Amino acid sequence: MVTGASSGIGAATARRLAAQGYHVVLGARRTELVEELAAELGGTGRQLDVTDETSVNAFVEGLDSVHVLINNAGGAKGLDPVATADLDDWRWMWETNVLGTLRVTKALIPALIDSGDGLIVTITSIAALEAYDNGSGYTSAKHAQAVMHRTLRYELLGKPVRLTEIAPGMVETDFSLVRFDGDQERADAVYQGLTPLTADDVAEVIGFVASRPPHVDLDQIVLKPRDQASARRNVKTG
Repeated sequence: MVTGASSGIGAATARRLAAQGYHVVLGARRTELVEELAAELGGTGRQLDVTDETSVNAFVEGLDSVHVLINNAGGAKGLDPVATADLDDWRWMWETNVLGTLRVTKALIPALIDSGDGLIVTITSIAALEAYDNGSGYTSAKHAQAVMHRTLRYELLGKPVRLTEIAPGMVETDFSLVRFDGDQERADAVYQGLTPLTADDVAEVIGFVASRPPHVDLDQIVLKPRDQASARRNVKTG
């Protein structure tokens, strides 16, 4: 199961896992896109809004055994400092990244355990490991999402479920376009002058994680482009 599967890392991951032999269930708000991709991959596409409890319950209905859950749905909005923080943007980021991951994971824990070899992969960010100027809404949400995932690692110890956190750096997807409210020029400028990761780069790592034997848990993977040293330092910023 892949959340946020209509584009970017989610869509690339769905393709990767399907190529590895999984029947992939894709979820996203843009139903027509996941249904189209699911038809291409021989999988199942379902509408999913991780901020809506009813939508999550409908998405997981009938799924009694799930081997892999990819918590990918999330995103950022704005780059405001704390002094001028937009509370609606903060609510969206916390609802999507934190509570969205909680809703889906909570709903699927029984099915993951019943599979006999479950795997939960949560896509956080290097923003879950460090802070940066004007990013407190997103970094705080990603820190919270990551701590929830890491806590679950303790709570499911002894159960047949592995947990992997993948924390990517700069990946060229629709991420910046969403953050800047559809401003394509501003979004493109984020990646100019350096070579970011691609969605396929992250999907390849997820595919590797999913191919490990049941006793191997790749606990946390930090993935950055060569041109980026941290959330605040890359070849453009020095």
